[in-house]
Amino acid sequence: MKRIAAVLILLIVTVGTLFFAYESQSEEQRDGFTTYRLIAHAMGSIRDQPYTNAYEALIANYEKGTRVFEIDFMLTSDRKAVARHEWTANMSKMLGQDQELPDDKQAGALTHDEFMDTPILGMYQPMDADGIIDVLAEYPDMYIVTDTKEQKDEDIQQVLQSLVDAAKEHDPSVLDRVVVQIYNEPMLDTVKEVYAFPSIIYTLYATQDTEDQVVDFVQKNDIDAVTMPEYKVNQNFVAKLNSAGSVTYVHTINDTEQVANYEKWGVYGVYSDVLTEQELDEINTRFAWKP
Repeated sequence: MKRIAAVLILLIVTVGTLFFAYESQSEEQRDGFTTYRLIAHAMGSIRDQPYTNAYEALIANYEKGTRVFEIDFMLTSDRKAVARHEWTANMSKMLGQDQELPDDKQAGALTHDEFMDTPILGMYQPMDADGIIDVLAEYPDMYIVTDTKEQKDEDIQQVLQSLVDAAKEHDPSVLDRVVVQIYNEPMLDTVKEVYAFPSIIYTLYATQDTEDQVVDFVQKNDIDAVTMPEYKVNQNFVAKLNSAGSVTYVHTINDTEQVANYEKWGVYGVYSDVLTEQELDEINTRFAWKP
């Protein structure tokens, strides 16, 4: 019996070692933004307020250990790219700007100067393409993920061109850390007409493509990552995407138990308003040994 027990223990240790070695090797093979499992939604919350896309939110969450930041982009009325989720009265109210702006400015696009001169929540600095590129240049381990809220191809290209132009004036190498989020297959060509961004995330909330179509597109175009809302997640789909070479993220998740559950399905990471990279590391679901 002792000999059998010893063999079983040796077998368990060997399998466990191989499992951890495989996982460690997989982690080492990842680079760029996919080194990280957390993507801060709209730069992450600051003082429990999401959707600010403000400079202070970016820096506060960077200091907490976050390195990848999704940023909402809109065009101002004079066609400058700025970090804004939408031009609506509700958003102006959420950002505490309803008392700052005249009634006729609360539900429509501002000019660039108006946008930059209107503090968020009375204290936070709005950001434009130039400011975002400046921060990327200052923090060489930071990545941004573009969430272009514009719908027309020419407007999407204008947003991306603004980032490219700003980078060329400051430090062109930062474009290696600009991850472009696409919403359908044709958008990939629209993006490539502007610049050959090295990293792409395919977000699925707007596409009507089937799972097999998505997997085929990801594999043929070497897409780095796929992100999807919770209602599109299933274990088989995630496994197919992983086999196609794409890591998967789910959005928007603010609870560590949900993160742990999705990890069991093979999901790599999440977009979140409030979670940090450290909190995701502490879950360790994929590495936990369950007897």
